Amino acid sequence: MLIILGNENSSDTLLWEKACAEYTDLVEYKVVNLTGSDWLKDIQEIKKVDYLLTKPGGHTSLFKQLYDERLTILVKELKYLAFPTLDEILIYENKRYFSYWLKAYNLPHPETLISYDKNEAMDFVRNTRYPIVAKLNIGASGNGIEILRGINEGVKYVTEIFTKGKTSRTGPKVNKGKIIKRFLRKTTHPKELIERIKVYRAIASDYQKGFVFLQEYIPHQYEWRVVRIGDSFFAHKKLLKKDKASGSLIKGYVNPPKKLLDFVKEITDHFGFYSQAVDIFEPEEGDYLINEMQCIFGQSDSYQMMVDGKPGRYIKKGEKWIFEEGLFNQNESYNLRLEFVLDQLKKKI
Repeated sequence: MLIILGNENSSDTLLWEKACAEYTDLVEYKVVNLTGSDWLKDIQEIKKVDYLLTKPGGHTSLFKQLYDERLTILVKELKYLAFPTLDEILIYENKRYFSYWLKAYNLPHPETLISYDKNEAMDFVRNTRYPIVAKLNIGASGNGIEILRGINEGVKYVTEIFTKGKTSRTGPKVNKGKIIKRFLRKTTHPKELIERIKVYRAIASDYQKGFVFLQEYIPHQYEWRVVRIGDSFFAHKKLLKKDKASGSLIKGYVNPPKKLLDFVKEITDHFGFYSQAVDIFEPEEGDYLINEMQCIFGQSDSYQMMVDGKPGRYIKKGEKWIFEEGLFNQNESYNLRLEFVLDQLKKKI
């Protein structure tokens, strides 16, 4: 039995459910809302649980903390297996914790200041080299990120954070195209529209106050996105829109350097991460800095990589990277995630 652990947004389990429905001859599954008051009873009532299929919310710090805490109890104390894993969940959409994690393991990343001291933060913005990047602790697709270009902007930002606080901009992304199509879909699916409005309201109410996250600005024309699911690897370039690659949805499909794939494989092998999108700056050729790591991520195309116009994946066999042509990212890669879980269960038999 597989249990899909839902979050505060009921539609967030649909991709896991769709994947399970396509493998009904191999799996039984049930959805449990991890944010509900009966979450533990609902799980413990099931006699044999093979895996917890996780899908944390990434919109507000309140529900992110709830999901992390309850999953910690299930995995650390009650010894359930989870995929993506607890450690992958803990660094997901928590930039503060993720920064500590990167430093603890000496992984290459942009220099970062996290400060709960207004005077220290003010001293930093008055003496640092600009531009710098200011981030809110939670927020995907470029939300909550500002590029500060001078002392006045830095002082204003720190003052606001330590007085009234800041929240991510929210609402429909009218600059991302297909707005009419998406609007019509939402109006003809009122439940989706109601849920989306709830998400916008939750994001708008989630203020960050009392600490700053300030980061070195890395000049770049793109970020690499390297995806690992199981033993399948994919990579493409996230190209800039204005000053940001995050959330631009503009991609460059090129054959990635094998050194880049080795870099991500070594990290994910070490930590046992098998559902990851790693966003990487390359300030100089072959010089890699980790910007983000996300166990759950969006997918706007039906594939994650194209080489010479052909969609596919890379697999490491021995010392060689082998390209396999094909479509491996159906259902936003959730089918591939489920195939990995099923492979792990086979190994236990």
